[in-house]
Amino acid sequence: MPKPLLSQADWYASLPAVYVSAAMLITDPAGRVLIVKPNYRPYWGVPGGIVEAGEAPHDGAAREIAEELGLRITAGGLLVVDWLPPEDARPRAITSYLFDGGTLAGLADVRLQEEELDDAEFVTWAEAEARMPAATAARIPAARQARATGRTVYLPRWPSRQ
Repeated sequence: MPKPLLSQADWYASLPAVYVSAAMLITDPAGRVLIVKPNYRPYWGVPGGIVEAGEAPHDGAAREIAEELGLRITAGGLLVVDWLPPEDARPRAITSYLFDGGTLAGLADVRLQEEELDDAEFVTWAEAEARMPAATAARIPAARQARATGRTVYLPRWPSRQ
């Protein structure tokens, strides 16, 4: 006898879930990358954060930039999609979107969210990559490649099971 079909609600509840984050790559006129120093981590990163339930990634990136930096920037083209498997305290995989945030003349208009950030600065591409943890540093050269080619870069961290 065939198994009874799941209700739509039960079927959706049975699907795997992932966490989603979104950020923006912002550069200055000299081509340096804006990075931020969270006060809750020992390393630097590009500005962004976790996408809220029901929020599109590009909207989440814009919201995070507004909250963290006090800037109203519309997310530009998608530069990088990154997938990381569950690890340590994070029980689910995370998919991260990195959007183009364009060029910012300087830090004069930046208003750091002091509850989360200690600092922000423009640094070279190599320094941005060096200051980030190994799990996310690959996004920097991938974003540079995406800007140069006009094509989104996908960074799966594990070989396909195919």
